[in-house]
Amino acid sequence: MKKILLTGANGFVGSYFKNKYAHKYSIETFSFLKDDFESLSLNGVDVVLHLSALVHQMSGADEEEYSRVNVEQTLNLAKKAKESGVGQFIFMSSVKVYGEESSKPYSEDTLCKPEDGYGKSKLKAEEELQKLESETFKVAIVRTPIVYGEGVKANIKNLVNLIRKVPILPFGGIENRRSMIYIGNLNFFIDRIIEKKESGVFLVSDERVLSTSELTELISKSLDKRVYLVKVPFFETLLRLAKPSFHKRLFESLEVSNKKTISKLLENGEKSLPYSVEDGIKFMIKGEE
Repeated sequence: MKKILLTGANGFVGSYFKNKYAHKYSIETFSFLKDDFESLSLNGVDVVLHLSALVHQMSGADEEEYSRVNVEQTLNLAKKAKESGVGQFIFMSSVKVYGEESSKPYSEDTLCKPEDGYGKSKLKAEEELQKLESETFKVAIVRTPIVYGEGVKANIKNLVNLIRKVPILPFGGIENRRSMIYIGNLNFFIDRIIEKKESGVFLVSDERVLSTSELTELISKSLDKRVYLVKVPFFETLLRLAKPSFHKRLFESLEVSNKKTISKLLENGEKSLPYSVEDGIKFMIKGEE
């Protein structure tokens, strides 16, 4: 049984991994907030799964703090792992390393041009981690779009709450394309990376992209709630002027291509990920069975 050191164990992704794979791996946890880094021992650890981070803030955050948490802490942990003989370091990154919304799908080969402090800190950490890689120290970088599932917060939670309360929404006829990933599929990818002891950059997403209209309809279906989507003249224009950040998320596209990652991590005979988009939305609302 492989021994894993998990950071961010109480977070959204980390808590799912800890519960789902406790039978398969010996999982120890570490918190930069609560534990003493100097006394951390990585002897006997096979894999470091580094999920803790200063996450993207809608209102922004201090770039120095992004750098301290997302770059410096990451590199200190990676260097200690390498010195201790850990064989694999998995780093949770983000599609924010590419920049913002785009009309063209992002891939592993797309040039990274992050625009905010969060994206810049994630890309810097990626670059520095790759310099540490060797034959005996594999570095895997996992770039994610929006992750959703039971207990999700931020924009998805706000949308779910809105659909619960309002029977008529101005989201009709929106034809954008947004990639997302169900937390179960994300952890499936992480598990595969560990199993196969892979290295490199992995761009993960569900196998189907959704428009805002489609996402709203799937959520309302899982809520067993009838919601009418209407197209309101000038709503998009007004939103772009009044709330540009909300306009981006509701009307613009952010699509990724996971073809390379799928071909690298799925076994022969496997045709799809464990969870469809419909499964993921249902489990987000009602929990996994």
